[in-house]
Amino acid sequence: MNDRVFLITGASSGIGAATARAAHHQGYQLALAARSTDRLESLVQEFGPEKALALTCDVTDMDAQQAMIDQTLERFGRIDVVFANAGMGGSPGGFSSADHHVWRDMLMTNVYGVGLTIQAALPALRRSQGHILLTGSAAGRTTIPGSMYSASKWAVTGIGYNLREELRGSGIRVTLIEPGMVDTPFFDQPPETALKDRDIANAVMYAVSQPEHVDVNEILVRPTPAPE
Repeated sequence: MNDRVFLITGASSGIGAATARAAHHQGYQLALAARSTDRLESLVQEFGPEKALALTCDVTDMDAQQAMIDQTLERFGRIDVVFANAGMGGSPGGFSSADHHVWRDMLMTNVYGVGLTIQAALPALRRSQGHILLTGSAAGRTTIPGSMYSASKWAVTGIGYNLREELRGSGIRVTLIEPGMVDTPFFDQPPETALKDRDIANAVMYAVSQPEHVDVNEILVRPTPAPE
């Protein structure tokens, strides 16, 4: 029986929900967080209320993040894996004409929110010598003209590298998950070759299933190009 606890932000759909299902299949107890619990409640019913907890959390609010951690610990007594997965996309127009209000919200979610999740979760992860995973992106490893989204994911890459150095010797593992284009609600019209959300969930579960002496630093997952 697996009594380990897996916390996921941005868990209500896409990669987060697919990872929740994969973790449930491997016996984890689940703390599932999102801005709204409407869709999370259906996952809790799917997994069983004794195995899963739905949490409302605006990742840009430290009080909400701390409440997420506190409620998880109150319910399950520990946290072993944290998947900082909440994120949002940008808007068209590049640096010349994109909606700067969207930039603010995106950067607060994709960068600041990740930092808050890390800071709130670290005390519990130090006790369990657990594992933290961050949703970066293939866009955080390349140049995309005019893309503030890409810049935000470059920042997540930097957070992952710098966090790993801060935690060196602590026993806590840090993994960057870097998907290419995935067929999720994030995109209106993904290409036919897009990855499935379960493909990324499989990468997450590969990282967390390794023995304690193995720290998978990064997993870059891109779709196979269509035949010419």
